[in-house]
Amino acid sequence: MRELSWPARVYLVAVIVVAAGVIAHSVASIGQAMAPGHPGGEGVGAEELGTLLVLALLFLVCESMPTLLNVEQFAVSVSFSAALAAVVLIGPEGTALVGFTAVFSVRPGLPLVKRLFNGAQFAICGHAAGWVYVRLGGRIGVPEVHAFDDLIGPYVAATAVFVPLNIVLTLTMIRLATGVRAMEVPMRGLAQFLLSYLGYGTFGLLVAGLWATVQSISAVLVLLPLFVARWALGQYHAQQRSYDATIAALCQAVETKDYYTRGHCTRVSAASSMIAQEIGMGQERLRAIRYAGMLHDVGKLGVPTKVLQKEGPLTEEEFAAIQLHPMRGLEIVRGIDFLDEAYAGIMHHHERHDGRGYPMGLAGDEIPEFARIIAVADAFDSMTSDRSYRGARPVEVAVEELRKNAGTQFDPVMVSAFVKALEHEPWQPPRRVEPPPPEADEAAVKDHDDPTMPIEVVSGP
Repeated sequence: MRELSWPARVYLVAVIVVAAGVIAHSVASIGQAMAPGHPGGEGVGAEELGTLLVLALLFLVCESMPTLLNVEQFAVSVSFSAALAAVVLIGPEGTALVGFTAVFSVRPGLPLVKRLFNGAQFAICGHAAGWVYVRLGGRIGVPEVHAFDDLIGPYVAATAVFVPLNIVLTLTMIRLATGVRAMEVPMRGLAQFLLSYLGYGTFGLLVAGLWATVQSISAVLVLLPLFVARWALGQYHAQQRSYDATIAALCQAVETKDYYTRGHCTRVSAASSMIAQEIGMGQERLRAIRYAGMLHDVGKLGVPTKVLQKEGPLTEEEFAAIQLHPMRGLEIVRGIDFLDEAYAGIMHHHERHDGRGYPMGLAGDEIPEFARIIAVADAFDSMTSDRSYRGARPVEVAVEELRKNAGTQFDPVMVSAFVKALEHEPWQPPRRVEPPPPEADEAAVKDHDDPTMPIEVVSGP
């Protein structure tokens, strides 16, 4: 709580106060409905108490085991199915109580403040969705077969209230607590988030529909496959983290050879991803281009350090060793199956659009798409980073250099795509690199990635 800004604290307290009012009203309504002689109504009665407890337990279990999505900072849980099933089976008051059980989530490392906020906002969303369901004529209780069609419309409306309200409450808290605006959230992540919500909403309707025949077992029948899918997705994400760790270790090994290129692999990966997104690459290829950008210079591990860090011009033999680094890179990563199309980017990122590059002298469309992307990203980061022989160039100067070399060294399409990407996603140049410590080896005088300062080659030893 102390880490939150004052606006975030005020917002948190306001949400909790509203939720407390909703919970108090719900408890009072349920208590009245359970009183002897109560004529009934829309509240939760004694016969629905068991349903309430089962759904609350189900919601709590689901909320304690969220599912990570393919995008950072996004996760959903199957708990939405239980909450939306409660809208039909026990009404707004019962749904509010079911949602409030998020406070007791056993998710590891979840602070109390987040538990309170989650429980409060779920209670508010559940009660609001249930209220809309009732106002639109939805019948509370176990659906009858002949009347099932009548509840679909109100249920869809309840889902349409629950989902956006949950997102608005959550994003507002994120904005006040971290300063991240809703517009800064990746749109592909938000879209995946919404689709997941809607999918879980469908399962909630199935739970309510099956309750008439198998009662609480319906939740198990419907949600058990989701838990299996969640486990499989968890294994997938663990595998992806393992892949990322492997790539990061290789990059670190490369960058220990040159003091001035630390962080270069990560930045080339980011710039390559920007270009790939601009030209409309799919998710799987985006992951592959990110890996290719990270590993594009891994072949430097096969180049003698004294050649990479040599002062002055290189001999023809030494320059030939430099030119072999793309092929060395391919040899190093050939056995890593998950790289897929990244191989082509690693092998050919020093080819030129006019055919004067290396290692194979490919030209134009003969050069693989990944390699044409990385060539632009690689040169741009080299120009906007500090080197031993010059300081970092401004982004505007580097962009102008890319434009000047479009059609000769670089693919004009990729240069244009990168320039457009920079317009809506400004580039953050790396921090200024301090001179290496006295005991460190001297860095190379020229950089083979920098189109403005080509390596000097002399004949003879």
